[in-house]
Amino acid sequence: MRTLVLGGIRSGKSRWAEGAIAETLPPGAPVRYLAPGPAGHGDAAWAERVARHRDRRPAQWSTVETGDVATQLRQAPDTPTLVDDLGGWLTGTLDRNHAWDDGSVAAPVDELLAAVGAFGSTLVLVSPEVGLTVVPATTSGRRFADELGDLNQRVAALCDRVVLVVAGQAMPIKPPGT
Repeated sequence: MRTLVLGGIRSGKSRWAEGAIAETLPPGAPVRYLAPGPAGHGDAAWAERVARHRDRRPAQWSTVETGDVATQLRQAPDTPTLVDDLGGWLTGTLDRNHAWDDGSVAAPVDELLAAVGAFGSTLVLVSPEVGLTVVPATTSGRRFADELGDLNQRVAALCDRVVLVVAGQAMPIKPPGT
């Protein structure tokens, strides 16, 4: 089962995703946690947020901090995996491809989508929902919102289930089997 978990900042989407993957597996089963966002070097507040995420995960979960989510998914397609989050991945991808103003992220996005589509185990993907706010005033902000909105739609099409988390409560957007 592939699940996309959408939500705003501090909505509880990561915590909900962690519980959702854990409930689908036998107690004590290992989970691979792919963290594609920045680790927080030089930003104490961000590093503290990352540490809180790490600290609440069960000991048998492994964490891989990587910008190459597609390769990680292909390398272990039978290991239950949680990716948190696609917004961090997209930010890094835009940076690596010098695409904030005029470059392209089409190839890495297509590669990620192919890896998600081919993944053979439980997969939970977390992503910020961008459609609930004003249109960003900057070119780079609009680029991010446009790219993330497109990515979320394409990932949702590949997933068996999509939920929107608001105030820690998950609302089904695409129930399993639809």
